[in-house]
Formats: sequence, structure tokens, C-alpha cells
Amino acid sequence: MGRLDGKVALISGAARGQGEVEAKLFAREGARVVLGDVLDREGQQVEAAIAELGGEASYIHLDVTQEQDWQSAIEHTVATYGKLDILVNNAAILSPQGIEGTEASEWDQVLAVNARGVFLGAKHAIPAMRSAGGGSIINISSIAGIVGSPYGMAAYSASKGAVRVFTKLTAVQHAKDKIRCNSVHPGPIDTEMLHTALGNANLQERLSRTPLGRVGTCDDVAYGVLYLASDESSYVTGTELVIDGGCTAQ
Repeated sequence: MGRLDGKVALISGAARGQGEVEAKLFAREGARVVLGDVLDREGQQVEAAIAELGGEASYIHLDVTQEQDWQSAIEHTVATYGKLDILVNNAAILSPQGIEGTEASEWDQVLAVNARGVFLGAKHAIPAMRSAGGGSIINISSIAGIVGSPYGMAAYSASKGAVRVFTKLTAVQHAKDKIRCNSVHPGPIDTEMLHTALGNANLQERLSRTPLGRVGTCDDVAYGVLYLASDESSYVTGTELVIDGGCTAQ
């Protein structure tokens, strides 16, 4: 038996990186998965890859900043699979700039994707989960949403801090609906976003301050997300799962 047998999941930002790995893992564990992204070709390729492995998935175009896209994604999920049990708010973008180097338009764009997108996802998933008898929302934040970063990332850090507290609010307000909500806080994970943010020199310096001495993998994060999506975490809500190689333990 799979850890997500019988469950239906919607994952934003599922066309590559952490979202792609989460989607494939969820499908292997028995979930039927809706893949949302703006990268249509890549998303369709992930859908095909899951099908080749015997899983069940469908791709839908999802710009997380657009409320209509979220409404369509939820409607597609329920119409296709009958319900919605799991939402993973994974989509995010990054600006590497510090406070003085961040343009107001850049700030707005990062907050729109990373914070507004999470809000809209939860807003439209909650009624569907309530109808299904409950569910699990997993918001992908960052250790940048817990501690200050010396590497710039002003808008990114602010957006991920917003996700952290919004997660707790969601958990408290919707426990009565049997909807759990938790945030995941990755440290340095081997993705395109990490290399864009730090570059090789800063990455090596960062790793020297990581107790486990390596970057994390998308699998490291995906298995944490899987736990929060499954019934194994039925008494876990409003909390932070930090997956950072020990960075914030110092």
C-alpha cells in the first residue's frame, strides 16, 4: 500500500525542481496528482513521465498570482478526481537583491508569487477540502522565513516569513474543518534557484557553515512534504518542518 492511497493532491510549481519531485513521489505513493505551473511543456512532460511509471496525473496551467487560475485548478481537480485532499503551495520565485538593490516592482512580483499565491491557493482549496471532510495544506517556505539572510534576498525573505505566519493562521482557523496546515522550511537545496541566489563562491561559504556539510536534495524535501500530506501526521498542524542540514540549529 502507498502512503497516499486514495488521496488527491494539487501541487503548484510542479513542472520542475522540488515540485516535480514531490509530484512523482506522491504518485508513487498512490495519490492522483494535479500538476499546476506556468511552464506548460515541462508540466506536460512530468504528467507523461508519471503515466509511464503507472501513476495518475494531469497537468493544468496555473499562474498562482491569478485568482481565476486557482479557481480553474480546483474545479479541474474536483471534476477530474472527485475531491481535493492535499494542496502543496510550492511555486516560488527569487530575487537575490538586498534591500537597497530591490526595485519596488521586483518586491511586488516576488510577494505576488510567493505570498499572494499561497493565500489564493488556500482560499480556494479550503471549501473543496471542507466538502471532502478535511485535508492537508503544505506551504513551502524557507529558512529565510525564519532567520535573516546575509546574502540579500530581501523580498524573498519577506515573502517566506509571510508564508510561515499565514500557515499558522490557516491551521488555527480551519482545524474545525479538519484541515491541517504546515510549513516546510528548506535550507540550501540543489536547485536552479539556489545557484541563482548564491553563486559558486557564496555556495561554498554557505556549505562550510552547514553542519551536515552538503546541499540538500529535492528528495530530502519531498519526503518531508510526503509525511505532512499523509495521515501519519494527523496530529501535526501549524508547525514548521525545517529541512536544512542543521543551518538554523547554530
